[in-house]
Amino acid sequence: MRVLGLETSCDETAVAVYDGRAGLLAHEVYSQVALHAAYGGVVPELASRDHLRKLLPLLEKVVEQGGGRDSIGGIAYTSGPGLVGALLVGAAVARSLALAWRLPCIGVHHMEGHLLAPLLEERPPGFPFVALLVSGGHTLLARVAGVGDYEILGASLDDAAGEAFDKTAKLLGLGYPGGPQLAALAERGRPGVFRFPRPLTDRPGLDFSFSGLKTAVVVALRGRDLDEQTRADAALAFEEAVVDTLVEKCRRALAATDARTLVIAGGVGANRRLRARVRAMGEGEGVPVVYPRVEFCTDNAAMIALLGHLRLAAGQRDDLAIRARARWPMTELRPPGS
Repeated sequence: MRVLGLETSCDETAVAVYDGRAGLLAHEVYSQVALHAAYGGVVPELASRDHLRKLLPLLEKVVEQGGGRDSIGGIAYTSGPGLVGALLVGAAVARSLALAWRLPCIGVHHMEGHLLAPLLEERPPGFPFVALLVSGGHTLLARVAGVGDYEILGASLDDAAGEAFDKTAKLLGLGYPGGPQLAALAERGRPGVFRFPRPLTDRPGLDFSFSGLKTAVVVALRGRDLDEQTRADAALAFEEAVVDTLVEKCRRALAATDARTLVIAGGVGANRRLRARVRAMGEGEGVPVVYPRVEFCTDNAAMIALLGHLRLAAGQRDDLAIRARARWPMTELRPPGS
């Protein structure tokens, strides 16, 4: 089955075509970063309006690259979680196309797409595996036994790692998007000038809490001259604290399960320091570490088309309702046919 996937959950407009035999045939992403930069973050109404402007031209281009309209056998769209106005754009277009083209359609879970994005790679991981999903809005560890079969091992109690990156970047006077700019600034930092806590690593468990790190940065910088070097030193110390915490939790998750592969997914998974530290940990533990390509760490439609294919090919279908869910717990997901 060849599936058209649409992603409009936040500030990227993305379309892809995935074929069950040939793999990913076409994908395009339009980023709204320049649109939102002047406001220091995503403005939901502007995001929705920009999806309306960009989605149809992008869709026409990708469908042509993917073999044409007649080759499409199903449609998948991001149903949630995300900004509800932005989600409604993709949901309405997907459902309308499915009705007009008389194709099966399914709304899928954005975070499930990230979890399964490594299946797009030439050498996909086998089930079960432990996945660290780390992004702007979510940080969680899960044992992934199959499509829809997820055991949540630990999750954010407050700020997600990506959210903490963005908030700390703003404290350091960096622009939007803050996470990549903080990581770039950290490259010029001096080790050991600051040291911030590694949250919840001093006790058992696999949950995450990053809200206190921002406070630690505020306290450490209070009364200091925030020249470029001081800001770089603080950025490095903050990044090291987050990475150390994530690596330690991954180690614990592997020890607590029967899975012998670790997957890193989500936008923060593109962070170079995190990749290097997790790779070193995996080598020490004798555990292979798998990442999606960097372009599939951030929001994209390739993962949505893949997930749609997996569920549609298994016989799962949605009715004619247009579904957009700002909140959608992963605990509600089930394997196809269950």
